[in-house]
Amino acid sequence: MKKTGLLYDERYLRHDTGPNHPESPQRLQAIYQGIKEEGLLPQLTLIQARRADLKWIERIHSKDYIKRFETACRSGDSSFDYPDNQICAETFETALMAVGGILDAVQLIMTGELDNVFCAVRPPGHHAEHNAALGFCYFNNVAIAARYLQEKWGIQRVGIVDFDVHHGNGTQHLFDEDPTVFYYSIHQHPTFAFPGTGRVFETGDGNGYGATRNYPVLPGQGDKEYKGLVERDLVPVLGAFSPEVILVSAGFDAHVDDDMSDINLSTEGYSKIMQRIVTLAGMYSNGRLISVLEGGYCIKRLPELAANHVKILLNG
Repeated sequence: MKKTGLLYDERYLRHDTGPNHPESPQRLQAIYQGIKEEGLLPQLTLIQARRADLKWIERIHSKDYIKRFETACRSGDSSFDYPDNQICAETFETALMAVGGILDAVQLIMTGELDNVFCAVRPPGHHAEHNAALGFCYFNNVAIAARYLQEKWGIQRVGIVDFDVHHGNGTQHLFDEDPTVFYYSIHQHPTFAFPGTGRVFETGDGNGYGATRNYPVLPGQGDKEYKGLVERDLVPVLGAFSPEVILVSAGFDAHVDDDMSDINLSTEGYSKIMQRIVTLAGMYSNGRLISVLEGGYCIKRLPELAANHVKILLNG
């Protein structure tokens, strides 16, 4: 059995998005409850959040953007940059704690205290750009973790696999010209016209050409199509890059019961994807894998999806 960590903190619930918003505190409560009810907590190393050092966030986001975000929250604004980015007075601090907890999880991986970890955090991050919030995301958690791995721990090749049903525009754009970070995204396109990025021809720019790989999936597709693309595409291209650490943007919104997409992945389909990623981590990154929550809005299905996700991390 693997040494697996779980990052969860009730302070993540303080980010209040208001009534009827899909990115609600109930998402995290459902995830934690599912893991607890499956009896998995005694097998996990529990990690609590802490406030991140701003210097790591500044590796990805501009100082002006960070200040603008902080001011909006402290001023009592109800949204930031776009109307669907709902915020409250606690949102800035919650976002800092999401990053801080993830960086602590990375440290535990790099010191060998853990093999892998699931970071059940909010707000999510993969839509956040250098200077803009988008799609419920304010700090790009996975991108910050990638830079932290490189600058703090000397990792030269970071692989990011993003299976959220929406394309991680922020993560892609932040590493467009960077050959040391390989970004792979499986996502629906078109998907309610959001975010409108992630076409097959988007493969990176300049020195980063070839270090971005997008695979759009048409509405209505599901387990069969995802399994095929993972085997014929993700496995060989990630193997060719040979990442020293793998980061996962874990979005559960491609599930057939999730109203935020038209993809028909089953719970079993999600499990097969994650099993393959864990296998790849064993082959190329000494098992080192950090999974970070992105989307997933079906409260009914999140408990089983999260519990299965953690079981796969534990069982290798």
